[in-house]
Amino acid sequence: MYTGKVIGTLTASIKDENLKGIPLLVVRTIENGKDAAVIIATDATRQAGEGDFVYLIGSKEAGRVFPNNPVPPTDASVVGFIDNYNEEL
Repeated sequence: MYTGKVIGTLTASIKDENLKGIPLLVVRTIENGKDAAVIIATDATRQAGEGDFVYLIGSKEAGRVFPNNPVPPTDASVVGFIDNYNEEL
């Protein structure tokens, strides 16, 4: 599990059938209080937006938060919100 800040959304004209209806977010990950890599993550909450601090899960577990079968192909999923982030960025 790791943290990040949503910096935008991604719109794909063509995507995997199992990703239809799942929002894609552009997230800047945060490591040790500093900005790190920019990744694309699926939004399991379906409510995250630009400026939100979120926590994500990665690897094969990222697709398992979705109830559909088969599992959508994703390497990272937003699974919750961070109300307060106390480290200075």
